[in-house]
Amino acid sequence: MEIDAKLFRSVMGLFATGVTVISYVADGQPAGMTANAFMSISMDPPLVLVSVRKQSRFNDAVKAGVLYGVNFLAEGQQALSAHFGGKRDEALRVPFVEKSGIPLLEGSLAHIVARTTAVHQAGDHLLYIGEIEYLQLGEQRKPLVFFSGKYKQVEAHAPAVGWTVNNDCW
Repeated sequence: MEIDAKLFRSVMGLFATGVTVISYVADGQPAGMTANAFMSISMDPPLVLVSVRKQSRFNDAVKAGVLYGVNFLAEGQQALSAHFGGKRDEALRVPFVEKSGIPLLEGSLAHIVARTTAVHQAGDHLLYIGEIEYLQLGEQRKPLVFFSGKYKQVEAHAPAVGWTVNNDCW
């Protein structure tokens, strides 16, 4: 059965996601790309995955063993999402801070620095698996959410640091 690409994109757009900027160093300079195809994949060891188009500059800079950053964007960071998503705004002040030589976006909900442990081919994308080397919670605010091709607002309450799960409930 042949899958219609337009229908596939429409269906996948109905899966609401958070928005991240994957940050890295390219030619000695801070760089980044917007991604919503990001997920955690293991607690032990702590691993994450990001899916990257094969045409992305990211692939030239990040290989096995190389660090990259993951910045969870807050609702007020939509301009940064657009900037790193291909709609560059040269007037935009990009508030990078550095950890372990990796640029991270100041004001994000959370920061992760991960070391690439594997890269897998997946159709027109590459899947980067990274082992987490650094985590930081940011200021608790509303997340930037992407749904049906647009940014949306949601009411979300972040759990307190150190929260526990009631094993009797799902």
